[in-house]
Amino acid sequence: MTGHAASREHIIALSGGVGGAKLALGLARIMPSESLTIIANTADDFVHFGLHISPDIDTVLYTLADLANPETGWGRRGETWEFMGAMGGLGGETWFNLGDRDLALHVLRTNKLNQGATLSDVTAEMAHVMGIHVDVMPMSNDPVRTMVRTGDGLLPFQHYFVRDRCEPSVTGFYFDGIDGARPHPKLMRHLISRDLGAIIICPSNPFVSVDPILQLNGVRNVLKETSAPIVAVSPIIGGRAIKGPAAKMMKELGMPVSALGVAGFYKDLVDGFVIDEEDEASAAEIEALGMSVLITRTFMQSLEDREALAAATLEFAASLGKH
Repeated sequence: MTGHAASREHIIALSGGVGGAKLALGLARIMPSESLTIIANTADDFVHFGLHISPDIDTVLYTLADLANPETGWGRRGETWEFMGAMGGLGGETWFNLGDRDLALHVLRTNKLNQGATLSDVTAEMAHVMGIHVDVMPMSNDPVRTMVRTGDGLLPFQHYFVRDRCEPSVTGFYFDGIDGARPHPKLMRHLISRDLGAIIICPSNPFVSVDPILQLNGVRNVLKETSAPIVAVSPIIGGRAIKGPAAKMMKELGMPVSALGVAGFYKDLVDGFVIDEEDEASAAEIEALGMSVLITRTFMQSLEDREALAAATLEFAASLGKH
């Protein structure tokens, strides 16, 4: 290890949906906008009613733009559902809710993609229109689709997650298209830049939000070679996932449902691991995996919580060297 975050400039944050977007917002609020790049998972993108839906990108955008529904963390605040009501009345599928305001983004994105724009082009344009000043990028412009292996067979992620409400038992995951998917070119440039200060893995589902990014061609190898510290924030607090099916997945995969279990998933990659005060007792076991541990409040209820966790994580990263 030759560098520290304190002596460098740029931070890359890897994010899934709700949990990741909360920390991404904290980082965006306390950092210079030109110093932060947020890479959003796109492996749970899918086409519905002919529209390209990018759930994690949209959650990050809405959160950064202060448009997100504060009760769900996803979708838009003040949403209405006339379209879905009419769809149901016509006998159409209603298992995946598309709000009337949210629908505008999906229609616009799909139209621009059909005209030849890339997903990163559309994401950058939408971020600009929403008044977002940090770079938000899809992990790839190439399609990658998470398939969930279950006792009921192989299911597209949104069918497992939304339609089937995470009820099927999980046995593994398959990322369709990952072998040919190229990482966003700016992601790779930042990862090899001498200005890279740290990589922050936000508190997102390690299996279906973070791992698709890590499995993109060349990403894991570059991360293993970088001199910048890699810090992950646990999405599990006290044996519970704050949002989403991570805890259920861990149990069904035979893993400890704990911060320690998540740390084990990242042990070959991560230099520092951030856990909640509730999980302090597991710090020594996590350190035994070969990573430093920061114990702090990771449960983000308020805007102040998001900023405080972001500041603590950045300070922690700045103190680390490669193991």
